[in-house]
Amino acid sequence: MTWLLGYVDPREPSFVAAVLAIAFNPLFWNVAARWEHRTRQLSRAFGSPYLACYALGGAILLLNLLRSHCFTQAMLWQPRMEALGHAAAYHLGLALLGLGVLFVLSSFLALGFTGTFLGDYFGILMEARVTTFPFSVLDNPMYWGSTACHLGWALMHASPTGLLLTAVVALVYVAALQFEEPFTAEIYRQQAAAARRRS
Repeated sequence: MTWLLGYVDPREPSFVAAVLAIAFNPLFWNVAARWEHRTRQLSRAFGSPYLACYALGGAILLLNLLRSHCFTQAMLWQPRMEALGHAAAYHLGLALLGLGVLFVLSSFLALGFTGTFLGDYFGILMEARVTTFPFSVLDNPMYWGSTACHLGWALMHASPTGLLLTAVVALVYVAALQFEEPFTAEIYRQQAAAARRRS
């Protein structure tokens, strides 16, 4: 990791902006979704939990576009590494990018919009745990697919800055999962308990 730091200026404004965008996104959607789960304020404001979930999903998509832009700008403002600037690294990056897109898109298709964008926090619960591809081969394929996309993009740009920022992406996702997974499991546990009481 120390060899990367020789290529990266962590005080450069585009790098700082990328780190902030990477860290902010999961913080935003976790805080907003938990607030909705606790208060139902978004559902009331939009007149429907579905409309509220669509609005939050739209905001998350826009924030992810901003994060991708900041990530790319940070790479462009910092030096490339000659050792990564060859065809094999580029093609490996392209393959990782393709794999990441496959995981992200297939996750979205398996979960649907509300399943992808925290619908369970809005009371829009899935009937059963999704076990089809890509969930059959990987837990949290949306997050790891996104990480693979960032890694592939960094390799395609021969960017040590991109590699370092990809590590930040992965760490932020790991931290987010520590909060998301137990909370989501509790939502479904409460649903199952309520169903048992009704029957």
